[in-house]
Amino acid sequence: MNEQISAIFSTDGIVLGTLLPFLFVLTVVVFVHEMGHYLVGRWCGIGVKAFSIGFGPELIGFEDRHGTRWKLSAIPLGGYVKFVGDINATSTPDAGELEALSPAERRVAFHTQPIWKRAATVFAGPAFNFLLAVAVFAVMFSIYGKFVSEPMVAEVRPGSPAAVAGIRPGDRFVSVDGTLVDSFADVQRLVGGRAGDSMVFVLMRDGEEIEVIATPEVSEQTDALGNVVKLGLIGVVNNEALGQPRLIEFGPLGAVAEAVRETAFITVRTGQFLQRFVVGREDKCQLGGPVRIADMAGRAARLGFEWLVQLVALLSVGIGILNLLPIPPLDGGHLLFYGIEAVKGRPVSERAMEAVYRVGLFLVLAFMAFVFWNDLFGC
Repeated sequence: MNEQISAIFSTDGIVLGTLLPFLFVLTVVVFVHEMGHYLVGRWCGIGVKAFSIGFGPELIGFEDRHGTRWKLSAIPLGGYVKFVGDINATSTPDAGELEALSPAERRVAFHTQPIWKRAATVFAGPAFNFLLAVAVFAVMFSIYGKFVSEPMVAEVRPGSPAAVAGIRPGDRFVSVDGTLVDSFADVQRLVGGRAGDSMVFVLMRDGEEIEVIATPEVSEQTDALGNVVKLGLIGVVNNEALGQPRLIEFGPLGAVAEAVRETAFITVRTGQFLQRFVVGREDKCQLGGPVRIADMAGRAARLGFEWLVQLVALLSVGIGILNLLPIPPLDGGHLLFYGIEAVKGRPVSERAMEAVYRVGLFLVLAFMAFVFWNDLFGC
């Protein structure tokens, strides 16, 4: 029995090895997201009734001098900020509650504010997720720098898309589908998410630029966190002699600039994946939910704290993108309603809003069920 308990609570056990890293990653991402809503809401003069990490029954909490209840709740799979006048944690307006508010409360109620204040408050959550990713990557680049290799072709695999396209050893990549590249890693990353797409490659050969078209093929690989991922490859290899690998070090401003570029790339790559997934061009097994995130967090923690922090950044970008989808009750759904209100000059009718919310909630729950199924049975 003692050995079993020790195994559970060891650094390789489920508690310290998986559960705690998972809670760390998720709590940081959720806290930053909700803090974006809270800070911008307060800056706009909106009253806040509750700030919760997690859903369900409150475990611990306190009330500050502004009347906001700060709490940690039992189900650690998200969080919310509840503003004055909200009927629930999704900032759904409650006509009855708004009528019952005092004049002072109505002045600070969320749904009595101008559109720009409501939109800014809602957008702040995803925006803070992207800022968190930038901050994490900036610190990482400041500490560790970045290894790069020249975008040179050392070998071409026979029969590969690159060979068919006419790419030769000694060629240097200039751009990939219109995007200039500075390193071989740039080429790999741009190609990796485009399996099956015809891509235009501009190369330098014997002092002249040439243009070829190649279609990356799918290849299964296992990443550092143990995930089986499907990447696009064209079949070219770099080496030390031609690549001349080197470490680039960054000052504070350079690290921030590189972090912005990294976050932008991850955002675009994630958007491409979602587009391809919707039309059936990506494997459903590439999507995972809390169980897979917990497993990844445990593996990242065993590799080192810097890996865990990078996972925070990646998950933060993903949460930011998902929340901007124009589906109620996500932040993007609220922004869609505010856009319609701005165009029409009046809010969307309660009946229409309620109908759309029901459909949106069904879609969100269906997506959650889908990723849970993938985690447990699907892949």
